Amino acid sequence: MPPSLEGIVRLAQQQNYSDVHLGVGEEPRYRARGDMLRTGWPVTDSSTFNAWLKEMLSPSQIDHFLKTKDFDASHAFPFVRVRINLMDSLRGPAMVLRLIPQTIASLDELRLPAVLRELCQRPKGLVLVTGPTGSGKSTTLAAMIDWINSTMQRHILTIEDPVEFVHQSRESLIRHREVGQHTRQFHSALRAALREDPDVILIGEIRDQDTLATALEASQTGHLVFGTLHTNSAVRTVERILGMFPPAEQPPVRRAVAESLLGVIAQGLLKTTDGKRAAFHDILINTDACRDYIQRGELEEIEQIMERSGFDGMQTANQALLQLVEGGRVSAGDAIAQSLKPNELAQALRGKA
Repeated sequence: MPPSLEGIVRLAQQQNYSDVHLGVGEEPRYRARGDMLRTGWPVTDSSTFNAWLKEMLSPSQIDHFLKTKDFDASHAFPFVRVRINLMDSLRGPAMVLRLIPQTIASLDELRLPAVLRELCQRPKGLVLVTGPTGSGKSTTLAAMIDWINSTMQRHILTIEDPVEFVHQSRESLIRHREVGQHTRQFHSALRAALREDPDVILIGEIRDQDTLATALEASQTGHLVFGTLHTNSAVRTVERILGMFPPAEQPPVRRAVAESLLGVIAQGLLKTTDGKRAAFHDILINTDACRDYIQRGELEEIEQIMERSGFDGMQTANQALLQLVEGGRVSAGDAIAQSLKPNELAQALRGKA
Protein backbone atom coordinates (compact mmCIF):
# COMPACT_ATOMS: atom_id res chain seq x y z
CA MET A 1 0.00 0.00 0.00
CA PRO A 2 1.42 3.44 -0.89
CA PRO A 3 2.51 5.41 2.21
CA SER A 4 0.49 8.53 1.34
CA LEU A 5 -2.76 9.64 -0.24
CA GLU A 6 -0.74 11.14 -3.08
CA GLY A 7 0.73 7.69 -3.73
CA ILE A 8 -2.74 6.08 -3.73
CA VAL A 9 -3.98 8.67 -6.24
CA ARG A 10 -0.83 8.33 -8.35
CA LEU A 11 -1.46 4.58 -8.67
CA ALA A 12 -5.03 5.32 -9.80
CA GLN A 13 -3.74 7.78 -12.38
CA GLN A 14 -1.14 5.30 -13.67
CA GLN A 15 -3.75 2.54 -14.00
CA ASN A 16 -6.33 4.87 -15.59
CA TYR A 17 -8.83 4.32 -12.76
CA SER A 18 -11.64 6.87 -12.51
CA ASP A 19 -12.25 7.03 -8.74
CA VAL A 20 -10.65 6.30 -5.38
CA HIS A 21 -12.90 5.15 -2.50
CA LEU A 22 -11.48 5.46 1.03
CA GLY A 23 -13.23 5.23 4.41
CA VAL A 24 -12.63 4.44 8.05
CA GLY A 25 -13.28 0.76 8.71
CA GLU A 26 -13.09 -0.10 5.00
CA GLU A 27 -10.58 -1.63 2.62
CA PRO A 28 -9.50 1.00 0.04
CA ARG A 29 -10.97 0.44 -3.41
CA TYR A 30 -10.71 1.83 -6.92
CA ARG A 31 -13.29 2.18 -9.66
CA ALA A 32 -12.09 0.94 -13.04
CA ARG A 33 -14.38 1.21 -16.09
CA GLY A 34 -17.46 1.02 -13.93
CA ASP A 35 -16.35 -1.82 -11.63
CA MET A 36 -15.27 -1.49 -7.98
CA LEU A 37 -11.85 -3.12 -7.50
CA ARG A 38 -10.58 -4.47 -4.19
CA THR A 39 -6.99 -3.64 -3.27
CA GLY A 40 -6.36 -6.18 -0.49
CA TRP A 41 -4.85 -3.38 1.59
CA PRO A 42 -5.43 -3.05 5.36
CA VAL A 43 -8.68 -1.59 6.63
CA THR A 44 -8.33 2.17 7.11
CA ASP A 45 -8.20 3.52 10.68
CA SER A 46 -9.09 7.02 11.87
CA SER A 47 -5.53 8.31 12.18
CA THR A 48 -4.68 7.24 8.62
CA PHE A 49 -7.85 8.80 7.23
CA ASN A 50 -7.19 12.07 9.06
CA ALA A 51 -3.64 12.15 7.68
CA TRP A 52 -5.07 11.75 4.16
CA LEU A 53 -7.43 14.68 4.75
CA LYS A 54 -4.52 16.89 5.81
CA GLU A 55 -2.77 16.17 2.50
CA MET A 56 -5.56 17.94 0.61
CA LEU A 57 -7.57 20.22 2.91
CA SER A 58 -6.91 23.19 5.14
CA PRO A 59 -7.79 23.02 8.87
CA SER A 60 -10.83 25.23 8.25
CA GLN A 61 -12.06 22.90 5.48
CA ILE A 62 -11.64 19.85 7.72
CA ASP A 63 -13.49 21.65 10.52
CA HIS A 64 -16.30 22.52 8.10
CA PHE A 65 -16.64 18.84 7.15
CA LEU A 66 -16.69 17.73 10.79
CA LYS A 67 -19.52 20.18 11.48
CA THR A 68 -21.64 19.62 8.37
CA LYS A 69 -20.86 15.90 7.73
CA ASP A 70 -20.70 16.56 3.96
CA PHE A 71 -18.10 18.44 1.93
CA ASP A 72 -17.24 18.98 -1.74
CA ALA A 73 -14.00 20.46 -3.01
CA SER A 74 -11.18 19.93 -5.48
CA HIS A 75 -7.43 19.53 -5.14
CA ALA A 76 -4.54 19.57 -7.58
CA PHE A 77 -1.81 17.00 -7.06
CA PRO A 78 1.33 17.63 -9.18
CA PHE A 79 0.20 15.00 -11.70
CA VAL A 80 -3.63 15.05 -11.62
CA ARG A 81 -6.58 17.07 -10.29
CA VAL A 82 -9.26 15.38 -8.16
CA ARG A 83 -12.82 16.24 -7.22
CA ILE A 84 -13.35 15.51 -3.52
CA ASN A 85 -16.55 14.35 -1.86
CA LEU A 86 -16.46 13.73 1.89
CA MET A 87 -19.28 12.07 3.82
CA ASP A 88 -19.98 10.61 7.24
CA SER A 89 -21.25 7.04 7.41
CA LEU A 90 -22.07 4.25 9.85
CA ARG A 91 -18.44 3.11 10.07
CA GLY A 92 -17.02 6.63 10.08
CA PRO A 93 -15.91 9.33 7.63
CA ALA A 94 -15.29 8.38 4.00
CA MET A 95 -14.20 10.04 0.79
CA VAL A 96 -14.55 9.59 -2.95
CA LEU A 97 -11.92 11.15 -5.21
CA ARG A 98 -12.81 11.53 -8.88
CA LEU A 99 -9.71 11.86 -11.08
CA ILE A 100 -9.90 14.71 -13.59
CA PRO A 101 -7.45 14.35 -16.49
CA GLN A 102 -5.03 17.25 -16.95
CA THR A 103 -5.27 16.86 -20.72
CA ILE A 104 -8.70 17.72 -22.10
CA ALA A 105 -9.86 15.28 -24.78
CA SER A 106 -11.13 16.82 -28.00
CA LEU A 107 -14.55 16.34 -29.57
CA ASP A 108 -12.94 14.14 -32.22
CA GLU A 109 -11.00 12.03 -29.70
CA LEU A 110 -14.22 11.37 -27.78
CA ARG A 111 -16.08 10.50 -31.03
CA LEU A 112 -18.80 12.95 -30.12
CA PRO A 113 -21.57 13.70 -32.66
CA ALA A 114 -20.86 16.53 -35.11
CA VAL A 115 -23.96 18.44 -33.98
CA LEU A 116 -22.17 19.31 -30.70
CA ARG A 117 -19.70 21.40 -32.64
CA GLU A 118 -22.60 23.16 -34.36
CA LEU A 119 -24.15 23.99 -30.99
CA CYS A 120 -20.84 25.50 -29.84
CA GLN A 121 -20.99 27.96 -32.73
CA ARG A 122 -24.37 29.37 -31.80
CA PRO A 123 -24.24 32.96 -30.48
CA LYS A 124 -26.85 32.50 -27.76
CA GLY A 125 -29.18 29.96 -26.22
CA LEU A 126 -29.21 27.15 -23.66
CA VAL A 127 -27.44 23.80 -24.16
CA LEU A 128 -27.95 21.06 -21.56
CA VAL A 129 -25.66 18.05 -21.16
CA THR A 130 -27.32 15.50 -18.90
CA GLY A 131 -26.88 12.02 -17.54
CA PRO A 132 -26.38 10.08 -14.30
CA THR A 133 -23.31 10.52 -12.12
CA GLY A 134 -20.23 9.10 -13.82
CA SER A 135 -21.66 9.26 -17.33
CA GLY A 136 -18.99 11.63 -18.66
CA LYS A 137 -20.99 14.87 -18.69
CA SER A 138 -18.04 16.93 -17.45
CA THR A 139 -15.71 15.39 -20.03
CA THR A 140 -18.12 16.18 -22.87
CA LEU A 141 -18.66 19.75 -21.67
CA ALA A 142 -14.91 20.23 -21.27
CA ALA A 143 -14.39 19.15 -24.88
CA MET A 144 -17.05 21.60 -26.07
CA ILE A 145 -15.56 24.48 -24.06
CA ASP A 146 -12.07 23.53 -25.27
CA TRP A 147 -13.25 23.67 -28.89
CA ILE A 148 -14.64 27.18 -28.38
CA ASN A 149 -11.48 28.19 -26.54
CA SER A 150 -9.32 26.93 -29.41
CA THR A 151 -11.28 28.27 -32.38
CA MET A 152 -13.25 31.36 -31.33
CA GLN A 153 -12.50 34.68 -29.65
CA ARG A 154 -14.90 34.62 -26.74
CA HIS A 155 -15.05 35.42 -23.01
CA ILE A 156 -15.91 32.13 -21.28
CA LEU A 157 -16.98 32.11 -17.62
CA THR A 158 -17.45 28.87 -15.69
CA ILE A 159 -19.35 28.58 -12.39
CA GLU A 160 -18.79 25.16 -10.81
CA ASP A 161 -18.97 23.32 -7.48
CA PRO A 162 -16.13 22.43 -7.51
CA VAL A 163 -14.06 23.46 -10.54
CA GLU A 164 -13.18 20.29 -12.43
CA PHE A 165 -11.37 20.68 -15.76
CA VAL A 166 -9.05 23.69 -15.73
CA HIS A 167 -8.72 25.43 -19.11
CA GLN A 168 -5.93 27.79 -20.14
CA SER A 169 -6.98 30.83 -22.18
CA ARG A 170 -6.07 30.49 -25.85
CA GLU A 171 -8.12 32.19 -28.57
CA SER A 172 -10.72 32.85 -25.89
CA LEU A 173 -10.38 34.37 -22.42
CA ILE A 174 -11.59 31.86 -19.82
CA ARG A 175 -12.22 32.41 -16.11
CA HIS A 176 -13.20 29.80 -13.51
CA ARG A 177 -15.28 30.52 -10.39
CA GLU A 178 -15.80 27.90 -7.69
CA VAL A 179 -18.94 28.01 -5.53
CA GLY A 180 -17.94 28.27 -1.89
CA GLN A 181 -14.51 29.68 -2.67
CA HIS A 182 -15.02 32.47 -5.21
CA THR A 183 -18.78 32.94 -4.82
CA ARG A 184 -21.42 31.88 -2.31
CA GLN A 185 -23.96 30.18 -4.58
CA PHE A 186 -24.71 29.36 -8.20
CA HIS A 187 -27.61 31.76 -8.49
CA SER A 188 -25.75 34.85 -7.22
CA ALA A 189 -22.68 34.05 -9.35
CA LEU A 190 -24.83 33.59 -12.42
CA ARG A 191 -26.69 36.83 -11.74
CA ALA A 192 -23.34 38.64 -11.39
CA ALA A 193 -22.09 37.00 -14.58
CA LEU A 194 -24.62 38.96 -16.62
CA ARG A 195 -22.61 42.10 -15.75
CA GLU A 196 -19.20 40.56 -16.44
CA ASP A 197 -19.34 40.69 -20.24
CA PRO A 198 -19.24 36.94 -20.97
CA ASP A 199 -20.09 35.38 -24.32
CA VAL A 200 -20.24 31.81 -22.96
CA ILE A 201 -21.32 30.75 -19.45
CA LEU A 202 -20.87 27.22 -18.09
CA ILE A 203 -23.01 26.34 -15.05
CA GLY A 204 -21.74 23.23 -13.29
CA GLU A 205 -25.24 22.10 -12.35
CA ILE A 206 -28.71 23.62 -12.62
CA ARG A 207 -30.03 22.70 -9.18
CA ASP A 208 -33.02 24.93 -8.53
CA GLN A 209 -35.66 27.22 -9.97
CA ASP A 210 -33.66 30.43 -9.35
CA THR A 211 -30.59 29.13 -11.19
CA LEU A 212 -32.71 27.89 -14.09
CA ALA A 213 -34.61 31.19 -14.35
CA THR A 214 -31.34 33.16 -14.48
CA ALA A 215 -29.86 30.72 -17.00
CA LEU A 216 -32.90 31.23 -19.23
CA GLU A 217 -32.56 35.00 -18.86
CA ALA A 218 -28.87 34.84 -19.76
CA SER A 219 -29.55 32.68 -22.81
CA GLN A 220 -32.19 35.16 -23.99
CA THR A 221 -29.94 38.20 -23.60
CA GLY A 222 -27.11 37.25 -25.92
CA HIS A 223 -25.19 34.54 -24.03
CA LEU A 224 -24.47 30.91 -24.91
CA VAL A 225 -25.19 29.01 -21.69
CA PHE A 226 -24.13 25.43 -20.97
CA GLY A 227 -25.50 23.53 -17.97
CA THR A 228 -25.90 20.01 -16.59
CA LEU A 229 -28.72 18.05 -14.97
CA HIS A 230 -28.93 14.52 -13.56
CA THR A 231 -31.50 13.21 -16.03
CA ASN A 232 -31.06 10.23 -18.35
CA SER A 233 -33.00 11.22 -21.46
CA ALA A 234 -33.47 14.38 -23.50
CA VAL A 235 -37.25 14.51 -23.14
CA ARG A 236 -37.09 13.84 -19.40
CA THR A 237 -34.66 16.74 -19.12
CA VAL A 238 -37.25 19.10 -20.59
CA GLU A 239 -39.86 17.63 -18.23
CA ARG A 240 -37.49 18.19 -15.30
CA ILE A 241 -36.76 21.84 -16.03
CA LEU A 242 -40.44 22.62 -16.60
CA GLY A 243 -41.26 20.77 -13.38
CA MET A 244 -39.07 23.17 -11.38
CA PHE A 245 -41.86 25.74 -11.68
CA PRO A 246 -45.38 25.58 -10.18
CA PRO A 247 -48.39 24.94 -12.46
CA ALA A 248 -49.48 28.59 -12.41
CA GLU A 249 -46.18 29.65 -13.99
CA GLN A 250 -46.07 26.94 -16.66
CA PRO A 251 -47.29 28.91 -19.73
CA PRO A 252 -44.59 31.64 -19.59
CA VAL A 253 -41.92 29.10 -18.56
CA ARG A 254 -42.77 26.80 -21.48
CA ARG A 255 -42.55 29.79 -23.79
CA ALA A 256 -39.15 30.82 -22.35
CA VAL A 257 -37.76 27.28 -22.61
CA ALA A 258 -39.10 26.89 -26.16
CA GLU A 259 -37.42 30.15 -27.20
CA SER A 260 -34.11 29.65 -25.36
CA LEU A 261 -33.31 25.94 -25.57
CA LEU A 262 -30.90 24.99 -28.35
CA GLY A 263 -30.49 21.32 -27.54
CA VAL A 264 -30.23 18.57 -24.94
CA ILE A 265 -27.50 15.92 -25.03
CA ALA A 266 -28.31 13.08 -22.62
CA GLN A 267 -25.28 10.84 -22.24
CA GLY A 268 -24.56 7.38 -20.89
CA LEU A 269 -21.52 5.10 -20.76
CA LEU A 270 -21.25 1.36 -21.23
CA LYS A 271 -18.49 -1.21 -21.49
CA THR A 272 -17.07 -1.99 -24.91
CA THR A 273 -16.01 -5.39 -26.20
CA ASP A 274 -12.32 -4.42 -25.81
CA GLY A 275 -12.70 -3.62 -22.11
CA LYS A 276 -12.96 0.16 -22.47
CA ARG A 277 -16.08 2.32 -22.35
CA ALA A 278 -18.11 4.11 -25.01
CA ALA A 279 -20.61 6.93 -24.78
CA PHE A 280 -24.07 6.87 -26.29
CA HIS A 281 -26.29 9.92 -26.70
CA ASP A 282 -29.97 10.81 -26.72
CA ILE A 283 -29.99 14.12 -28.62
CA LEU A 284 -32.78 16.66 -28.92
CA ILE A 285 -32.22 19.67 -31.17
CA ASN A 286 -34.88 22.33 -30.65
CA THR A 287 -36.24 22.71 -34.17
CA ASP A 288 -39.42 24.61 -34.98
CA ALA A 289 -41.47 21.44 -34.60
CA CYS A 290 -40.00 20.66 -31.17
CA ARG A 291 -40.40 24.27 -30.11
CA ASP A 292 -44.14 24.11 -30.81
CA TYR A 293 -44.56 20.93 -28.77
CA ILE A 294 -42.57 22.34 -25.83
CA GLN A 295 -44.67 25.49 -25.83
CA ARG A 296 -47.86 23.39 -25.77
CA GLY A 297 -46.43 21.00 -23.17
CA GLU A 298 -46.91 17.96 -25.47
CA LEU A 299 -43.49 16.45 -24.81
CA GLU A 300 -44.42 12.85 -25.63
CA GLU A 301 -44.46 13.79 -29.32
CA ILE A 302 -40.84 14.97 -29.32
CA GLU A 303 -39.18 11.55 -29.12
CA GLN A 304 -40.94 10.53 -32.34
CA ILE A 305 -39.46 13.63 -33.99
CA MET A 306 -36.02 12.66 -32.66
CA GLU A 307 -36.27 9.20 -34.22
CA ARG A 308 -36.79 10.56 -37.73
CA SER A 309 -34.69 13.77 -37.63
CA GLY A 310 -31.14 12.52 -38.00
CA PHE A 311 -30.58 15.21 -40.65
CA ASP A 312 -30.96 17.79 -37.84
CA GLY A 313 -28.44 15.95 -35.65
CA MET A 314 -31.07 14.25 -33.51
CA GLN A 315 -31.08 10.66 -32.38
CA THR A 316 -32.58 8.53 -29.64
CA ALA A 317 -30.50 6.57 -27.15
CA ASN A 318 -31.73 3.32 -28.72
CA GLN A 319 -30.55 4.43 -32.16
CA ALA A 320 -27.13 5.22 -30.69
CA LEU A 321 -26.97 1.89 -28.86
CA LEU A 322 -28.01 0.04 -32.01
CA GLN A 323 -25.14 1.67 -33.91
CA LEU A 324 -22.65 0.60 -31.24
CA VAL A 325 -23.87 -3.01 -31.40
CA GLU A 326 -23.82 -3.05 -35.22
CA GLY A 327 -20.29 -1.64 -35.16
CA GLY A 328 -19.14 -4.46 -32.89
CA ARG A 329 -18.13 -2.03 -30.13
CA VAL A 330 -20.59 -3.28 -27.50
CA SER A 331 -22.52 -6.49 -26.90
CA ALA A 332 -26.26 -6.67 -27.47
CA GLY A 333 -26.81 -7.69 -23.84
CA ASP A 334 -24.93 -4.69 -22.46
CA ALA A 335 -26.77 -2.33 -24.80
CA ILE A 336 -30.18 -3.68 -23.79
CA ALA A 337 -29.23 -3.41 -20.10
CA GLN A 338 -28.48 0.32 -20.57
CA SER A 339 -31.58 1.11 -22.60
CA LEU A 340 -34.54 2.97 -21.12
CA LYS A 341 -36.71 1.08 -23.65
CA PRO A 342 -35.09 -2.37 -23.65
CA ASN A 343 -37.96 -4.18 -25.38
CA GLU A 344 -37.88 -1.71 -28.26
CA LEU A 345 -34.11 -2.11 -28.63
CA ALA A 346 -34.29 -5.90 -28.43
CA GLN A 347 -36.89 -5.91 -31.19
CA ALA A 348 -34.71 -3.66 -33.36
CA LEU A 349 -31.71 -5.97 -32.81
CA ARG A 350 -33.76 -9.01 -33.79
CA GLY A 351 -34.82 -7.19 -36.94
CA LYS A 352 -31.16 -6.66 -37.85
CA ALA A 353 -30.17 -10.26 -37.17
